[in-house]
Amino acid sequence: MTTHREPLDSVLDAVGETPLVRVHAAPDEVPVYAKLESFNPGASVKDRIGAYMLERMLEEGTLPPGGTVVEPTAGNTGIGFAVAAGQLGVDAVFVVPERFSVEKQQLMRALGAEVINTPSDDGMGGAIDRAHELAEELDDAVVPQQFSNPLNAEAHYETTAPEVYDALDGEVGALVAGCGTGGTLMGMADYGLERDPETHVVAVQPEGSTYGDLFGEETEGDEYKTEGIGTHDVSTNRLFDPEAVDDLKTVPDRETHAEMGRIAAEEGQLVASSSAANSLAACEVAREIRDGAVDAPYDAVVTVFPDSSERYLSKGVYRSFEEWEG
Repeated sequence: MTTHREPLDSVLDAVGETPLVRVHAAPDEVPVYAKLESFNPGASVKDRIGAYMLERMLEEGTLPPGGTVVEPTAGNTGIGFAVAAGQLGVDAVFVVPERFSVEKQQLMRALGAEVINTPSDDGMGGAIDRAHELAEELDDAVVPQQFSNPLNAEAHYETTAPEVYDALDGEVGALVAGCGTGGTLMGMADYGLERDPETHVVAVQPEGSTYGDLFGEETEGDEYKTEGIGTHDVSTNRLFDPEAVDDLKTVPDRETHAEMGRIAAEEGQLVASSSAANSLAACEVAREIRDGAVDAPYDAVVTVFPDSSERYLSKGVYRSFEEWEG
């Protein structure tokens, strides 16, 4: 259950205050807790930035009343923006690479948004370019730019992180999160490091992603099935600050696929691939803290489960690894 106890006036009032639940695969000595973001009204962590960014942009005047938001997105951000746009009186157009979840695209359309597909081979970079082209063609249109807009990270600094720290009385030793835009981890890291500079911050990516480029590694990008985190072009990930990150965990798709099944069967949680990757990385960090390989100010690790597996069933997330479609 969420922590809301009183009737709410708007669906936007239901964004946030999601449960923080223990991951039982972690060592008892260093528990791992996951923020269950599927409890948001649009069923993902991106509801937070959808509501926060659009409200701030309307307040600041960067988005005119009745204007249009045009955003390149793999899907969940589009749903989050669409939920908020419908309630705030603005239109929404989303540019989505073809390979991403059909369910997400259907939901964006159901919420009143227009969805435009770009070739999968062009990646998110191609979607970003097309979004800016569309914004120039439309009147009163802006691109919120989740990959570079500081409001993305600010949303998590103002909402996600305080909820976590309140729930754990401030005793958070490590923050672990997958990075697509990097907004979730950066916002939480800024909040955590202000409270304790020794907080251990860990980024998570799928094998084939190239976030290692930002750490001086020689990476060779490859395709991966894990959806919603990772990058093939770090130049688009302007929010990510490698100086705030202590470690980068890279998780192979095959391990992520197995973890999705384990979490469902053993822990009763229907989470998608980014959550599974976060779970594996967070449990590894917990073991490192337990074994003394990592120093952390507290014996507790926090991660994020961004969304539900139900959004990816058509991709065979619970079938064999070979049948799982990226």
